[in-house]
Amino acid sequence: MTKDFSINVEHVTRVEGHGNIILDVKNGKIKKVEWQVSEAPRFFEAMLRGRNYDELQPITSRICGICSIGHSLASLKATEDALDVKISKQTGILRRLAINAENMQSHILHVGYLALPDLLDVGSVFPLVGTKHKDALLKIVKLHRLSNVMSDLICGRTTHPIRLVVGGFSAIPSKKQLLDLKKELVEGLEITKEVADVVKSVAGNFPNFKRETEYIALTSNNEYALYDGVIASTDTGKHPDYKNYEKIMNEYFVPQSTAFYAKHARDSYMVGALARFNLNNKQLHPVAKKVADMFGLKPVNYNPFMNNIAQVVEFVHNIEDSVNWIDILVDEGVRDEQPNEVKLKAGRGVGIIEAPRGILIHDYTLNDKGRCMKANCVIPTNQNHANIQKDMEEFVPQIIDKPEKEIELNLEMLVRAYDPCISCSTHYLDVKFV
Repeated sequence: MTKDFSINVEHVTRVEGHGNIILDVKNGKIKKVEWQVSEAPRFFEAMLRGRNYDELQPITSRICGICSIGHSLASLKATEDALDVKISKQTGILRRLAINAENMQSHILHVGYLALPDLLDVGSVFPLVGTKHKDALLKIVKLHRLSNVMSDLICGRTTHPIRLVVGGFSAIPSKKQLLDLKKELVEGLEITKEVADVVKSVAGNFPNFKRETEYIALTSNNEYALYDGVIASTDTGKHPDYKNYEKIMNEYFVPQSTAFYAKHARDSYMVGALARFNLNNKQLHPVAKKVADMFGLKPVNYNPFMNNIAQVVEFVHNIEDSVNWIDILVDEGVRDEQPNEVKLKAGRGVGIIEAPRGILIHDYTLNDKGRCMKANCVIPTNQNHANIQKDMEEFVPQIIDKPEKEIELNLEMLVRAYDPCISCSTHYLDVKFV
C-alpha cells in the first residue's frame, strides 16, 4: 500500500467540548496520529481559593452541566472530610439515589443520542424519527425524562443541585414522592430491557478492537461502588489511603492538550463504566448481570467500544439499586432531618466518587475560618485522554486499509466510546512571556 492521506477532524461531534483528531499517512506509513484537546482552559480551582466552605459545592457544580451532581457530591465529601462532619444513614442513601439519577441521565444521553446513531449509520438522532427505530427513540426519551424527574426530586432540580448541602439535605422528598418514583423506576426497568434489545441488535457494528490497558475505579465489598469505596486498579489492586491519590493519578502535561493526561502502572489507564464493570461486576444487581450476559460482557474486557455497553448495564443496575434504596428508606421511615452541625476548623479533606465518566476527586485545604486555601480537582476525562491517544496509536494500523471516510468514522467512534467531557478536563494554559 502506498497511499497518502490526511484526516483532520476539528471538534469531534457528539461529545461535550472541543477535541480534534489528526492523522497523517505518507506512502502507507503513519507519520502522525494525535488526539488533541483544544478547549480553552477554565480555572475552577483558582475560583475556590478564599471562598467559604459552604460556597464550594455551588461553585464546583458549575464545572459541568452533565456531571453537576457528581461534582457536588465530591465537593461535599471533601468539605465534610476537612471539617470532620458526619452524615446520617438517610443522607447517605439519598446521596446514592442522587448519584444513580445522574448516572442514568448521562448514560442514556450518551448511548441513546450520541453513540446509537453511529451504530445505525446516521449522523444524529433526528433521522431516526422517520424510520423503524422511532419507537426505540421514544423509549430512550422516556428513560431520559425518568432520570431527570429523579434528579429533580432528590436534588431540587435537574442540573446544578440546590438540595445537596454540607452535612445533609436542605429538603427531603416525602414517602409518597419516593413511592411514586419507585413505580416509575419499575416501569422504566421494562422499557430499559427493550432498549437494550435494540442496542444488542446493532452492537455488532462496534469495531472488534482490543488493547490491554489498566482500569481504575472505586470498589467496595458492600456495593457497586459509585458513592463510596476505595481506589482500585486491575494492575495493582486496592489503594485504601485515599488522601495519597496523587501517587495513583499521576497527571502531566502534553503539548497538544489544554487538559492534563494521567498514568499509573502503565503509560495510560481507563476510567468510567467499563473500568467499574471490570472491577465491580460481582456487585451488580441481578437484571444488570443478565443484561451483561446478553451482550457477552465479561471482565476483564479490553475493548474500549464496550464502554457503551457497560453504560447500558449500569443504567439497569442504577434502576434496581434505586428501587432497593427507596424500599429501605420507606421501611425505616423518611425523616425530615436537618443537616448536621458544622464546627469550623482547619484541615484538609478529600472527596472521591464515581461520576458517569469515571473516578472524580476533589481535594480542599481549609483554614480555621472555613475558607478554602487550596483546591485540586482530578477529572475523569483527564484520566482518559492518554488512553484515547494510546488506543488510536494501536487502532489505526488495524484499519489503515479501509476507505478514508470509514477510518475517520472509526476514530470518531473511538473517542465517543469514552463519552469524554472535555470542558471539565481543561486545566492548563501555556503562557509565554515576551
